[in-house]
Amino acid sequence: MLTTLHIENIAVIEQADIDFSRGFHVLTGETGAGKSIVIDAISAILGERAYRESIRTGAQKATVRAVFSEVPEFAWFAENGVEYQAGEVLIQRDIYADGKNICRVNGAAVTVSILRQLGSQLISIHGQHDSQQLFDESSHLSFLDLYAADQTELSAYQSAYAARVELHNEIARLSMDESEKLRRTEMLRHQIEEIERAGLHPGEDTELEERRKLLQNSEKLMDSLAGATAALDGTDDMPGAAALLSDASRLLGRLSDYGEKMGSLSERLQSLMYEAADLGDEIRSLQSDFSYSAEELEQVESRLDLIYRLRKKYGVDCEEILNYLESARQELDDMEYASDRIAQLQEKLKQADHVAQQHAMALRAVRQEAAARLEQQLCEELRQLDMPGIQFVCQFEPSELGATGMDQIRFLMSANAGEALKPMSKVASGGELARIMLAMKHVLAEQDAIATLIFDEVDAGVSGRAAQKVAEKLHAVSQGKQVLCVTHLPQIAAMADVHYLISKAQQNGRTYTQVIPLDQPGRIQELARLIGGAKITDTTLKSAAEMLHDR
Repeated sequence: MLTTLHIENIAVIEQADIDFSRGFHVLTGETGAGKSIVIDAISAILGERAYRESIRTGAQKATVRAVFSEVPEFAWFAENGVEYQAGEVLIQRDIYADGKNICRVNGAAVTVSILRQLGSQLISIHGQHDSQQLFDESSHLSFLDLYAADQTELSAYQSAYAARVELHNEIARLSMDESEKLRRTEMLRHQIEEIERAGLHPGEDTELEERRKLLQNSEKLMDSLAGATAALDGTDDMPGAAALLSDASRLLGRLSDYGEKMGSLSERLQSLMYEAADLGDEIRSLQSDFSYSAEELEQVESRLDLIYRLRKKYGVDCEEILNYLESARQELDDMEYASDRIAQLQEKLKQADHVAQQHAMALRAVRQEAAARLEQQLCEELRQLDMPGIQFVCQFEPSELGATGMDQIRFLMSANAGEALKPMSKVASGGELARIMLAMKHVLAEQDAIATLIFDEVDAGVSGRAAQKVAEKLHAVSQGKQVLCVTHLPQIAAMADVHYLISKAQQNGRTYTQVIPLDQPGRIQELARLIGGAKITDTTLKSAAEMLHDR
């Protein structure tokens, strides 16, 4: 449930804090006052797209912050490494003028796409144009599946269908025409021969590059080794570090009778002398082991040139080239025995088709049972929304196996008794469509755990008695869900538990939008405006008071 919303520097809203509770909340105000800005701000903290153009003029960033309570411990928290804090979730999103977005959930930074995954589980927003989805028959099946709320059969079918598609694609790959098959076979043989002839081993390119570096810098290397040896062992003209350490140790050893500290220092110097002597041996060994020849450098360069040519064709390093070799061998083997392989795959495809069809039939049974319930429940909801003669049917039409099964679904309706059932796009008016979508949202909301529903001007095309029925329905929905609604209808506003007025004013040449919670007198005043427009009379005030009293 959404409990607090903080908006800062979005469009004409410099700063606004809105507290929400359970029940039915409405937002009203003049057209252009900023009601949509509040909805856009909520969309932003749900991970929807936020435009930098929405930042208030003169500000460097916009901020939206929301607190949710009674949030279940969704798997999302563990999957994304975000701490779950006993049902409370704090989401903040900062939108910068340079296009950068910073999103945080309970203090942890997340990407916009990850935030969107959480947002879809917190709030469902129904905009004024969403009803048009009902005209799109391709979306009807998804509505039915959402209502059925049975992911088991749907997932089982999708897995079976994916296995079938994979087999079908493999058969198609092997079933190329003879000329194409011949060209591909010859190319694979050439590639295999080329890589095999090179005789690569994993990591060879790295080893050769290191060896080339040594050989190219052999003179510097030998000079440095010789210099280090001389520093440790000494020369005819100068004693080395090992000899000097030995002398220092001997001199301090003479003083051991004068205190333990002298003896301890002598022993440490002696250890350093032994270490210097060992280092000298290792460096001399490196000198003797290292050999340089121009011929070896030429061989290394030649070998690396060969590997570089292969890398351009088959992979970024020797490991990838060798992996490509194995895949080429496998493909060539498959093609040479393609007929046998195709026969095997076709037999598997028959089995996969059978399995997919069985799952599709099981999925159809689930959908048909859900469709019967949806038809009944939706009709009941719509009768409550002043559509007493409504008929609603989910029409099933068989289809070929596809990603969603073997079913095509279309919603048919008749709004008036005696009228034939027809596609929704052909017979539904704007007001009817709005009520159907509201009813659909209600029945779908009962199937999920989303605690907050937002309706943005769903009353378009609705008036009179139907408006009152919509208001009552929204209030009924709010008994089980938190409901926020942007509206222009007094019937809906009067049914709210909490009423916010969105108002716009000018100050010092700037426009400001305020979000004001209304008390009883304020609600009467705003309802009177919704009833009578700009001219508020005693009659409209009385009507407004009666609406609040009778709700």
